[in-house]
Amino acid sequence: MGAKQTVYVNEFTNGILDPEKEMLGPVKDGGHIIANTTPGCWGPMITPRIRGGHEVTKPVYVEGAEVGDAIAIRIKSVQVTSIATSSGNDQPVEGRFVGDPFVAVKCPNCGELYPETIIEGTGPEAIRCATCGEDVTPFVFTNGYTMAFDSNRKVGITLHKKAAEEVAQDGRLYMATPENSVQNPIVTFAPHDIVGTVARLRPFLGQLGTTPSRPLPDSHNAGDFGQFLLEAPHDYAVTKEELEDRTDGHMDINRVREGAILICPVKVPGGGVYIGDMHAMQGDGEIAGHTTDVSGIVNLQVKVIKGLTMDGPLLLPVVDDLPYLAKPITKKEKEAAQDVARQWGVQKLEESLPISFIGSGANLNEATENGLQRAADVLDITVPEVMNRATITGSIEIGRHPGIVTVTFLAPTKYLEQIGLTELIRNHYRGSL
Repeated sequence: MGAKQTVYVNEFTNGILDPEKEMLGPVKDGGHIIANTTPGCWGPMITPRIRGGHEVTKPVYVEGAEVGDAIAIRIKSVQVTSIATSSGNDQPVEGRFVGDPFVAVKCPNCGELYPETIIEGTGPEAIRCATCGEDVTPFVFTNGYTMAFDSNRKVGITLHKKAAEEVAQDGRLYMATPENSVQNPIVTFAPHDIVGTVARLRPFLGQLGTTPSRPLPDSHNAGDFGQFLLEAPHDYAVTKEELEDRTDGHMDINRVREGAILICPVKVPGGGVYIGDMHAMQGDGEIAGHTTDVSGIVNLQVKVIKGLTMDGPLLLPVVDDLPYLAKPITKKEKEAAQDVARQWGVQKLEESLPISFIGSGANLNEATENGLQRAADVLDITVPEVMNRATITGSIEIGRHPGIVTVTFLAPTKYLEQIGLTELIRNHYRGSL
């Protein structure tokens, strides 16, 4: 079958990103991927048959994408469809998993691994083993809330007990769960520890990326969550070296939102673009470990960048999300800089554009080192030069605590031209130059 201009996606993985599995598509280079995504963390976390902690879309093959290339993913739109959701800080329940509650859940009574479940009533004991009827949820809330949204999806408010229980009675309806999703709706738990809080919506994609070159649980396709896989006592254990096959698709960076461009490494033929874990809002760091998981409609446009070999993704945020020091230099600022250059005999000023490299690791220090090294490798410069540029023309920002950061700075266009990104970045920020 020939490549399609638009690929519509409403199928999902069982939580494992497997490069050997058949992909959807192919989509044409320059074409669109439109997907109805499922809620991310909490629903899959209480659904033991899902083996990765999330429920992401089946990957899409991009025409012409070969190993060693990159794929620029332009986020055309992100639209929340859920009416309500629940979230909060988690606590694993001992005795209900093998090494990792995100990946290998087992029934504490009959011992079945990855058990099928049924829902009986509402509340934190509603998820039951279909075989023996035992409570099998591997996570509970330490502090949780249920939030409902206005019809325009601009604000949300947290609900009291009675309202949360009303939502819990028809969870799939209120969460607008896609038809092919198998997750248990987290609103079933009806948490209500925080009541009457008002929050603004700014939706983004917690999962967006390309398929890793070895099977990995989707939520662990990152340098921080991936640490759980090291020498783990289940089928998806990896070594530290094997974890390098990740693509860091699970970032939880709130700047991966409508209008941004994410450039991802191609580590398998066709790239395998996948989507999931949409959130209604999140402060930097996702410090609670979780935020408002929602269903939604996503429109992406993909473009292959030949020969741009990267270990992990880089981001072109919308201009409002750039650190102050990394915003494009304006015409007025250039004129002032030229006056200083003439005063001091500097013959030529750099032309520069913003760029943001994703770094991931076991902790924020390792993630920062990883992001600095990735920037140095892609631009073919030294880490100390990246450090200087990120200090005076950029910033290190937390994506997710404990180990995702962005290393953002103004990069000289002479560096960007060598990797074929000048035109893409200039066009993206043209209105701000």
